[in-house]
Amino acid sequence: MSSTIAIDAMGGDFGPQITVPASLECLKANPDLKLILVGDEAILNELVTQAVADFKDRLKIQHASQQVEMDEKPQTALRGKKDSSMRIAINLVRDGQADACVSAGNTGALMAIARFVLKMIPGIDRPAIISTLPSVFGHTHILDLGANVDCTAEHLYQFAIMGGEVVKAVEKIAAPKIGLLNIGEEDMKGNEQVKAAAKLLENSSLNYMGYVEGNSINAGSVKVDLIVTDGFVGNVALKSIEGAAKMIATKLKDAFSSNIFTRLAGIAAYPVLKMFKQSIDPRMYNGASFIGLRGLVIKSHGGADELAFQTAIHLAEVEIEQDVTRKISEKVATTLENREEV
Repeated sequence: MSSTIAIDAMGGDFGPQITVPASLECLKANPDLKLILVGDEAILNELVTQAVADFKDRLKIQHASQQVEMDEKPQTALRGKKDSSMRIAINLVRDGQADACVSAGNTGALMAIARFVLKMIPGIDRPAIISTLPSVFGHTHILDLGANVDCTAEHLYQFAIMGGEVVKAVEKIAAPKIGLLNIGEEDMKGNEQVKAAAKLLENSSLNYMGYVEGNSINAGSVKVDLIVTDGFVGNVALKSIEGAAKMIATKLKDAFSSNIFTRLAGIAAYPVLKMFKQSIDPRMYNGASFIGLRGLVIKSHGGADELAFQTAIHLAEVEIEQDVTRKISEKVATTLENREEV
């Protein structure tokens, strides 16, 4: 299936030095992929060199005179940078010239611009950020990861509907198991918001499994495919997991390099350590989807390297192929219709 993705080539901590080579690698890997690199034309032309001729009609450069800085306020980017690479990349999705946008830029600005330009799916109050994290079962999807700090029970219910469709499409699971993140699995645990959301999920057609605790994200005894929470808790959980992963990596490195004997042990254990590193490599989980919008937007980590940015582009390819936005829209419409009948 042919797909066209607009790349915010100027976004992220490293900009075109990462986004351009990663994009070219994706073009090599998928002959059906088309990319539009959005950014400073002079800079991009220097980096693509022969690639434009090599990929002919599959690679295009769209000039943008501005770029959104990583520390820029969302409203400033939205109102004052209408010719930024981020804004133009999203405009291409709105105008039907691209099937998705991928950016490693400022998350707040990307969300503000995407919501303003693409608008919301009817029936959805707020967009949410969904991504995958490694677990003992392989990986787990979780949302929201920071788009909505304060949520009502209805918002959590909507997140579950949207997230369920993403997991169903991407993982090809007919009825994804959904858990609601809480401080305990017992019915009496949690705040009023979570309890109210649980009642909505219990009375829905979703495959709701009940409350799950924080350890279920990576190592829970009960497997769920999707964990639902508000953006405040989700973002704290995400950053905590990232910090724990860095700590483990640092401690292991220090332990195996402390003396000659531990170095020898490290050499002997290298194959196992390499396998372990690959299984939890954050680059292989890079890419978070902004769902609830009338168009696909994928957010890459700002500090992504080439491999990580390729992963984000690949996620966009999968969601385009699975027509995720349409499936979410149809599910939301059907759910609203059923609720009205009840």
